[in-house]
Amino acid sequence: MNDQPARWTEATVYPDMWVDPDNDPREGASPEGELATLQDFLAGYRMTLRMKCEGLDAEQLARRSVPPSTMSLLGLVRHLAEVERDWRNWIDDADPLPKLYGERDADFHGAIAEQAAVDAAFADLEREQTAMDAALAEHPDLSERLAKDGIAVRELWVHRVEEYARHCGHADLLRECVDGRVGQ
Repeated sequence: MNDQPARWTEATVYPDMWVDPDNDPREGASPEGELATLQDFLAGYRMTLRMKCEGLDAEQLARRSVPPSTMSLLGLVRHLAEVERDWRNWIDDADPLPKLYGERDADFHGAIAEQAAVDAAFADLEREQTAMDAALAEHPDLSERLAKDGIAVRELWVHRVEEYARHCGHADLLRECVDGRVGQ
């Protein structure tokens, strides 16, 4: 007996894709320019994370991967909200914004199987993404150096893309463990 879910996909063209290319909302024309490209990649990864969470209930979203890991899809959502907030601390020298969820790994430990926790996590993520996007919009020069550490705006954009890309890879595996759905 095996309690692992059977692998499946909605795609009919390529069996290892999440959806068929014609149905993929992330597909579109390539943008012009470096900033537009960074924004497009980040938007695509943000959408991918949401797609990996769609159709799951609170228990499935909070289900942890493999012991001793605390990683879950809901934990990833909470973690990325926390990270978006933290990046705003890199933009200016004001007092740092407080953590959303508390001490180290609280974003994962607090990912509990309750609908209120799910709703709050997605609201937190949307709010923090919007706030970080607005903060960076005030700095369109990718070479501009910010705050006392002098981090380049470009580096903040690239780091955000990298963070979402890495965690979307985790989300692929987590989703497959939950219900067997595979994706690119």
